Amino acid sequence: MKQKAFQDYYSDDFSHCYGCGRLNDHGLQIKSYWDGDQSVASYIPNEQHMALPGFVYGGLIASLIDCHCTGTAAAASYKKEGRDMDSEPALRFVTASLKVDFLAPTPLGPAIEIRGKILEVTEKKAVIEASVIVENIICAKGHVVAVRMPESMMAK
Repeated sequence: MKQKAFQDYYSDDFSHCYGCGRLNDHGLQIKSYWDGDQSVASYIPNEQHMALPGFVYGGLIASLIDCHCTGTAAAASYKKEGRDMDSEPALRFVTASLKVDFLAPTPLGPAIEIRGKILEVTEKKAVIEASVIVENIICAKGHVVAVRMPESMMAK
């Protein structure tokens, strides 16, 4: 049996995001999973993600960190509450703060691995630290504060 990604649990109403929405045909459609106490996602960039020949555009890196960490926030919150990810009410998160430090040029071509480490989970927010790794080199670090999605963003 194949493990479901965090984003596979999102209802159709929450599956249009450019970074992680499975219903966005033009988006990245990243998938995040547990790997022990950390979360992990992998993405292979293509030429449309280029900054300069041979290197990835920084906006892609920020998007990968953003969506991986909000998915991780949801999964960590379900885990803290002792609930399955398909249980109701659904827990969805949006980004309150995103900080990215670019540490090394990210090569275009090889798979990008995004690893999330949970720093804090409360009833209303989760704080996640991310590392972007290509060929065993940490190319970027991210820090995300994700908050539970406000009702004003929920589908009516």
